[in-house]
Amino acid sequence: MANRTIDSFFKKKCLEPSGSGEIPCPLRDSSPKHQTKKFCRAESLEFDISSTERDPGKRKSIWEYLEYQRDDVRRAYIKFGPYQPELPIESMVVDKKGRRFLFSWYKLFLDWFEFSPTKNAAFCFPCSLFSKPTDRFGSMAFTTSGFRSWKKVNDGKNCAFLNHIGKDPNSSHKVAMQCYHDLGNSLQHLDKIIEKQNSEQIAKNRLQLQVSIDAAKWCAFQAVAFRGHDESLDSNNRGNFIELIKHVSSYNEKVAVVVLDNAPRNASYTSPTIQKEILSIWSIKIQKHIREEISYSKFSILVDEAQDRSKREQMAIVLRFVDKQGYIRERFFDIVHVHETNSLTLKKEICDVLSRHNLTVQNIRGQGYDGASNMRGEWNGLQALFIQECPYAYYIHCFAHRLQLTLVATSQEVIPVEQFFTNLSLLINLVSSSCKRVDQLRVARATRIAKLIAIDELETGRGQNQMGTLKRPGTTRWGSHFSSICSLFTEYEDICYVLIDVINYRNTSTQRSEADRVYDFMTSFDFVLVMHMMRDILGFAQVLSQALQCKSQDILNALKLVSVTKDRLQSYRDNGWNELFTNVKTFCDARNIEMPDMNVIYKAGRGRIRKQNDPITMEHHYRIDVFLATVDSQILEMKNRFKEDIIELLILSSALHPKDNFQAFNIEQICQLANKFYSADFTDQEKLHLRTQLELFQIEFSCNSKLQNLSSLQELCQVLAKTRNSMCYTLIDRLIRLILTLPVSTATTERAFSAMKIIKTCLRSRMEEDFLANSMIMYIEKEIARTFDVNSIIDDFDKIKSRRAQFHMSHTVK
Repeated sequence: MANRTIDSFFKKKCLEPSGSGEIPCPLRDSSPKHQTKKFCRAESLEFDISSTERDPGKRKSIWEYLEYQRDDVRRAYIKFGPYQPELPIESMVVDKKGRRFLFSWYKLFLDWFEFSPTKNAAFCFPCSLFSKPTDRFGSMAFTTSGFRSWKKVNDGKNCAFLNHIGKDPNSSHKVAMQCYHDLGNSLQHLDKIIEKQNSEQIAKNRLQLQVSIDAAKWCAFQAVAFRGHDESLDSNNRGNFIELIKHVSSYNEKVAVVVLDNAPRNASYTSPTIQKEILSIWSIKIQKHIREEISYSKFSILVDEAQDRSKREQMAIVLRFVDKQGYIRERFFDIVHVHETNSLTLKKEICDVLSRHNLTVQNIRGQGYDGASNMRGEWNGLQALFIQECPYAYYIHCFAHRLQLTLVATSQEVIPVEQFFTNLSLLINLVSSSCKRVDQLRVARATRIAKLIAIDELETGRGQNQMGTLKRPGTTRWGSHFSSICSLFTEYEDICYVLIDVINYRNTSTQRSEADRVYDFMTSFDFVLVMHMMRDILGFAQVLSQALQCKSQDILNALKLVSVTKDRLQSYRDNGWNELFTNVKTFCDARNIEMPDMNVIYKAGRGRIRKQNDPITMEHHYRIDVFLATVDSQILEMKNRFKEDIIELLILSSALHPKDNFQAFNIEQICQLANKFYSADFTDQEKLHLRTQLELFQIEFSCNSKLQNLSSLQELCQVLAKTRNSMCYTLIDRLIRLILTLPVSTATTERAFSAMKIIKTCLRSRMEEDFLANSMIMYIEKEIARTFDVNSIIDDFDKIKSRRAQFHMSHTVK
């Protein structure tokens, strides 16, 4: 025993977990391997907030965590507050005498009462976090097993809820409530009272943290990297975050004396962990703001998936709802990494996100996805799974996606059009593949613009005559076909100049032959005709595409725009040939392109035989086989793609449309709409009152000038909210909001993925999932982020956990 060292004596005991739940910290002996071995600090083993389970029936008991983790777990749950979902009445479980849980109890016991839909039981939020389980009868009713004896609620003085609270000031519930408030109030932590600092030092601490918060905010808003490759003191570039702090401190003496080198070594608040904590606080506040905007309203979900830079499948979740002022909002809510894209996995991840923010599936009134089979499948698709759980979550296939499918189908249906886009792709590849040719194209365009300006044939002004590039058409990029043709029109002469240069000067034989073939087709009448025709057809579709991508677009107005586009295409089919031919002839004459004789007999290419035996003229071929065939194909695709599965819902909804001073207003159809499609949102008594309100409203809009000359359902909802008529016609306002909640397109999710490409670049491909999600929420919803005061961020930062620096004046514990 004399030869044993102190280290070896304590070695075995230190490696075993202590009964208090503290982290074991092994003592190092004199061996080299123990001298170099490192152990995790207690501060690094923090609780993952994203792993919290909101449902108290599924929630892991606080006493199952290690002791050093419990306060972090409690703070995480305190951030979210009690779980108080509102479910449809028909989904509630009732006992033998028809008694059930009442949502009005939330308001009576707002700060502690919560409900578990899975167990159909009530729980006490503070008691489940702070009260230790005992063997006393009934002590676990509000903490572990849950309370569901509804007959004991409305029992006067013997009410189970009041008995749980207790009259004694030292009752277990009131003690738990005091612990609940004390933990949330970091000002009353004992270490803050012992190490009391004066107000001047607190002001310096807050200024130091404010600079870090502002730097993180700027980096997030600009979607730039926070850290640098080398952040050491002697580095020339320590990263955007620290360099921005250095820049601010260079012209502000008050900032300079509290940041970086002048800050305490153990509380500089510039580490990557602090940066992520600040960003997390911002994103949580944004999500909370969106949740408060939704309140108890119904909402729709817009979901799409895409790969990020590191080849991870990311799922974007956007919530669509109508706010209190009657405006349609589409808010980016979260992005989640999914390991699989099957419908069950996607549904589970979506439900987890909604549950974490106290949103229930039963309040979903619309689903917006693309046309992938895992999304729109009638039996096992994502929309089918949600409809099984909530029959009123109506699925709408993205309108903008449908329109793109019609354009792609049209471009592949008619042979001359398909050949046009094939050669257009070859043309773009040939010109854009060489830096030399791109420079030649720019020089040629600049020369031509200067010449036209010199002879006063081109207008000048800000934003005009910009140097552009050829745009490539893509099957998945909305509006890319139209943009590609427009760029071709603008640079037609310049492209011809570049192709001639490739043919005549030093290039490989393959490049010269390819350029010669493309040039011959580009200067042919067929190419010019299809180019003009597709510019007109895609121009009609482009107006519709831009309108469908608007966040505030409602479903009825979208259907109206689709109908208008169909009418324009039909009019173009009936009356557009003569004007098209005139424009093509003018274009060809100006560029010395040979025009065919339209009266001669058309001869098909070698080896091709026409179905009709009668000979046709060239004019007949171009007008019937090319022009009418293409327009008819577009009209037919529009009719097939925009054929609604829930057409009855939309027809009945149109009875509320205010166009032409409510010409389509029909009380019977509106009542049928509420009874058949939104029966869960109206009680039987409200359905009877709805007819009365509609009759009064019919008199109101005929004599109220503010309700006349409205063009959309959203305008009607805004006018009702602004004039406070929504208080008089509550049921009509509710029905209008339900219709406006139906999604139109998934453009907001596509914009989210565009933001993801900006944020997660090749240099930031190793971003953590939470960091990526928080960065995207900050970047996309910066309009909301700007409304938060920096002092509120400091307060939340101080409440997350105990800090070495003090940010508030301490108070005496009562």
